[in-house]
Amino acid sequence: LNFDWPLLHFSFIMSSKLAPSSRHQYKYQGRVVYEWDQTYEEVNIYIEIPPGVKAKDLNCNISLNHILIGIHSNPPYLDLDLGKSIKASESFWTIEDGVLHISLQKLEPGETWASAFAGHEMDIVSTETDQKRLLLERFQEENPGFDFSDAVINGQVPNARTFMRDDRS
Repeated sequence: LNFDWPLLHFSFIMSSKLAPSSRHQYKYQGRVVYEWDQTYEEVNIYIEIPPGVKAKDLNCNISLNHILIGIHSNPPYLDLDLGKSIKASESFWTIEDGVLHISLQKLEPGETWASAFAGHEMDIVSTETDQKRLLLERFQEENPGFDFSDAVINGQVPNARTFMRDDRS
């Protein structure tokens, strides 16, 4: 095997520079219900769980367009439609340091989600910021020898999934 280690290392550094720098928060009555972020291929949801709750205590059902999260024998904490469709069989959840981390694989990689859950849309500026970052993330993936981390996109932001792609197959 012949690996180009400097190029692999450079690609990792560049992709981490384009990773989400902060999480979006959904609040209800001043309390954070969940946080979320997105990459070109994933939507990640973070929920703080009560102390002492273990993975075996949780009910987390993930489907194409819906998610149900709760503690067994209690009403669901969240029982909501997702912002867009996912690949349920490739999505999963873990608990890390008292936080439920749900990793959802986008059905359409590159598609910008305006919200993790339907009805919880973020403002247009935040959506455009994510859309710019996803487009740069795609460019970085397609051109691993270049650094797009300081690139600036002005004007209307194209869809990262379809921009400059030939869909006439």
